[in-house]
Amino acid sequence: MEPWRAMPKIINSTFITIDGVVGAPDSWPSLDRPGDDRAGRMHVDLLLSCDALLMGRRTYEGFAAAWPTRSGDPFSDGINAIPKYVVSSTLTDPAWNNTQVIDGDVVGRIRQLKDESGKDIVQYGFGPVSRLLLEHGLLDELRLWVHPLIVGRGGPGDLLFGEAPAIGFDLTDTTTLNDGTVILNYRTDGLLAAAA
Repeated sequence: MEPWRAMPKIINSTFITIDGVVGAPDSWPSLDRPGDDRAGRMHVDLLLSCDALLMGRRTYEGFAAAWPTRSGDPFSDGINAIPKYVVSSTLTDPAWNNTQVIDGDVVGRIRQLKDESGKDIVQYGFGPVSRLLLEHGLLDELRLWVHPLIVGRGGPGDLLFGEAPAIGFDLTDTTTLNDGTVILNYRTDGLLAAAA
């Protein structure tokens, strides 16, 4: 990498409820509140500021079932065109165009992606891949879209809370949308020392 070029960031963008649920946001109850155009613009701005999308297998399956059938708007066109990387030891032949599987030395390959990337890398959803990124100091920003609802259900794989290294974060921005959703932007501050 050229010494004058800033290292691209990996930015995680995750929908979460007040009770910590991150799984299956398409199944969450509707609040029946007016939308906010800023939400769509923020999603498009983030996607277009990146030149790669990083996912785990679970996120890939949900996205690949929906996005390839959509087109004609900046987000749909952008997510279908962007290079996509799926961390999986079982996926061998991804059907979604422009998708590669990362298997084997996952951390080494993601480090290589950061070195090669011209712009930032976006990761949607929070799970094992996110925790791996945190453990190895590869996740740079966390954007939590806190939805003002309690789902009241969800197993360990559906919750943000799970085994992960102790990491500090600095709050860099907040946005409150008209429907009460709050977007919290955090920059990682690094691994924290264990309590004595």
